[in-house]
Amino acid sequence: MKINNKNYKTIWFNEKEKFVEIIDQTKLPHSLNIIPLKTLADVIIAIKTMQVRGAPLIGGTAAYGLVMAMKEDPTDANLYAASQGLLASRPTAVNLKSSVIIMNNKLKELPDKERFEASLLIAKNVCLEDEKCCKQIGLYGKQIISDFIKNNDRKEINILTHCNAGWLATIDWGTATSPIYHAIKDGIKVHVWVDETRPRNQGASLTSYELTNEKVSNTIISDNAGGLLMSEGKVDMCITGTDRVLSNGDVINKIGTYLKALAAFDNNIPFYVALPGTTIDYENNKVTDTMIEYRAAEELTYVSGIDNEGVLKKVRIFPKDCNVLNPAFDLTPGKFITGLITEKGVFQSTADGLSKYRSQ
Repeated sequence: MKINNKNYKTIWFNEKEKFVEIIDQTKLPHSLNIIPLKTLADVIIAIKTMQVRGAPLIGGTAAYGLVMAMKEDPTDANLYAASQGLLASRPTAVNLKSSVIIMNNKLKELPDKERFEASLLIAKNVCLEDEKCCKQIGLYGKQIISDFIKNNDRKEINILTHCNAGWLATIDWGTATSPIYHAIKDGIKVHVWVDETRPRNQGASLTSYELTNEKVSNTIISDNAGGLLMSEGKVDMCITGTDRVLSNGDVINKIGTYLKALAAFDNNIPFYVALPGTTIDYENNKVTDTMIEYRAAEELTYVSGIDNEGVLKKVRIFPKDCNVLNPAFDLTPGKFITGLITEKGVFQSTADGLSKYRSQ
């Protein structure tokens, strides 16, 4: 996808220097910074500080983390230690665990001297598979959009999304935005309502940024405006991403997703969740204590922005010494979800629907 008319992916391997490079998403939209990840420690810091974020991208980054670990020390002991460090870096995104498992299963079969080169090939394939999945998600989702336009005799569709499930959250294309990008490529007129998504403002800072760079019509709204727009008939469809889908079809996603799903349900508006199969957690059918990440109070108490002199500053907006609770995710029951848009098609957000996905 494009930034300033130049094609980018979110992560890649610098073949000449033998390290990983990423777009530092903590600097967007104000500055496009490409930074190197030269060690496993750099990768873990990037995941923890959300220089990379979004379930699929975290998975790809974890795979490259093991590449850097194998470059440093390809022994079994380091493979285990590196894997444990990555698994502890962020708790919610199941893709991280999926990538670590894939890498371990293949690397354990190889002698130490072959592990670095092999790990690089495996990590590249993990990222390539995510790109393919996101493209297919887009094609299936585009059909939903096209059918809506046709069945309702409309010239344009208004889609509301939450947080950032765009190409910046994956390797390319995105999940929730992929159907939008594919619809635009087919000449369908799409307007996107972009929730700002407090506290980190990934909607305003990232989703609107990438949509604007792709010349997709979009409008940023406050998080609490979505329900009003739905009640006024200004939203035709909701599409979000997800960090984890439980085996019963319930969805864990950025805080505020549940409220949007409730509002959509009350206003009879389709609410879709887009995801690759690597985001499905078949081992759990309920939320555990480790799945809902609670992040630092500073994310709520401070905001960053550009002042009138063009300087990026962080300022406190809450009273000093106030009590703050900052859950980063919530749970949306499958009964409020119209369908799961995956790389294999659209499935019900139920245990039966996920079983059908798995069998294909």
